[in-house]
Amino acid sequence: MFEKVEDIENRYLELERLLADPAVVQSQKTYQGHAKEHRSLEPIVRAYWDYKAAKDELESSRLLLDDPDPEMRQLAREEIEKLEERLSSMEKGLMMLLLPRDPNDEKNIIVEIRAGTGGEEAALFASDLFRMYLRYAEKRRWRTEVLSRHETGIGGLKEIIFLVEGEGAYSRLKYESGVHRVQRVPETEAQGRIHTSAVTVAVLPEAEEVEVQINPEDLRVDVFRSSGHGGQHVNTTDSAVRITHLPTGLVVTCQDEKSQHKNRAKAMKVLRSRLLEQERQEQEDRISQDRKSMVGTGDRSERIRTYNFPQARVTDHRIGLTLYKLEDVLAGGLDQIVDPIITYFRSEALKKGAHQ
Repeated sequence: MFEKVEDIENRYLELERLLADPAVVQSQKTYQGHAKEHRSLEPIVRAYWDYKAAKDELESSRLLLDDPDPEMRQLAREEIEKLEERLSSMEKGLMMLLLPRDPNDEKNIIVEIRAGTGGEEAALFASDLFRMYLRYAEKRRWRTEVLSRHETGIGGLKEIIFLVEGEGAYSRLKYESGVHRVQRVPETEAQGRIHTSAVTVAVLPEAEEVEVQINPEDLRVDVFRSSGHGGQHVNTTDSAVRITHLPTGLVVTCQDEKSQHKNRAKAMKVLRSRLLEQERQEQEDRISQDRKSMVGTGDRSERIRTYNFPQARVTDHRIGLTLYKLEDVLAGGLDQIVDPIITYFRSEALKKGAHQ
């Protein structure tokens, strides 16, 4: 890490010299380019200089350990302990500054939860996960809005799509995408056997209209009567909307609102985010037709996390984290999983070393 920081420091000092060069000052375009790069490197360099100053303080304090005065040696030991803690914190701060910034981190998100393998039990667990994310959003004071919901007969969810609005929503939940596996005894299981089911979760950054240009001619819009739970308006008016994006084959259906216009607006919101995610993954050279690379197939064998009810255990398989706090996690206590995951993926990103 420090080799990388020293390279950045050298570049920063070189830019300072260039910005003072009359030849560079005369070229507005060159000067602005150097000034922009200089500004982007400054937080890292300043943090590094603070770190070096603290390290010098530490070395000076260590010299005092040989002082003949016992009181002075005790003061030195206390100071050393404080400085070591401070340096450790500063190292972590430097590490974070070195990581490339995800431009989507501050965006709102669209979360899609779908029941996978396991039939009705998977649908019931999809409902549990939905409540877990709602409670987490409440704890962080984020706003949520259901965009599309397909329920099963006994309270499960075949699919639910919802919007989460709040500071840092994508940065906190982007690693939730994948297959979530549940192991528990269903209420309908007479012999007490544990069943394994799977649910897929996809977390997409919300796309603004300016980010994704959609040609109206590329859309087929079908309207039909709503079905399922929903009140008196169901099956009485053509309020449900199905939008097909012809170039990609993406299909979005929304029937939650009484108004056809509101359903269409919600469906377009989901479609834009799916198209933005597809474009992002294509830029990263990943295959992203219908987003299977993001969430897998929903098969039991593919999973990022397992929720084991008999043992009250939650295991995140990507980082090998196991907590015996299932009830707390499902009640929205996700930070105890999210924080270590973010730290892990940031560390992995740093190892790949892509300061931009």
